[in-house]
Amino acid sequence: HVVLQSCSARRAVDKPVRHLRAVMVGHLREEKDPRTLFAAVRLLGSRLQAGGDLRVDHLGRALEPALGAAAQALAAECAHYRWLGGLTHAQTRRRIQAAHVLVHPSRMEGGAHVVMEAVRSGTPVIASRIDGNVGLLGADYPGYFDPGDPTALAAGLARARDEPAWLAALQAAAARRSPLFEPAAERRALMGALQATRG
Repeated sequence: HVVLQSCSARRAVDKPVRHLRAVMVGHLREEKDPRTLFAAVRLLGSRLQAGGDLRVDHLGRALEPALGAAAQALAAECAHYRWLGGLTHAQTRRRIQAAHVLVHPSRMEGGAHVVMEAVRSGTPVIASRIDGNVGLLGADYPGYFDPGDPTALAAGLARARDEPAWLAALQAAAARRSPLFEPAAERRALMGALQATRG
């Protein structure tokens, strides 16, 4: 029996019009694979520094010091990457609402709550194709890239920036998943599982 967690909905907010804003939410540890994001940002570096048309905010504490040092080095190297450290849950939700896309490159995940929060905030996800993400977003979701592949992640970010129709398709696909994460849906699934186990 699968019972998907729920989370509160947030209204969609107006996004920046002069650049694409991407946000990654996750404490800096190997399971979340921030190095793939770092490499993708560098691949996009010339456009980030010259055009200023794609910006990446990274939220989360450095649970592994080496990854924190890598994030600091990247922020010094690329002006359009910001490591903002650990923020409150309310601040994080606002950042997700204000972003065009959430980036979720995890190598290992049981089903990240932040993916649900993004979907329930009207923000689509560019995610690694791992079981936890596919379980939440669906097998036919268009915004996947292979785990640990910075070239594919960079291509997805560039496509979201350059192709409004593809970004709209991501938003529509995420919106179709949103009802799965409503509190009422979680209650129904939980009650169904309990009834099934009682025979």
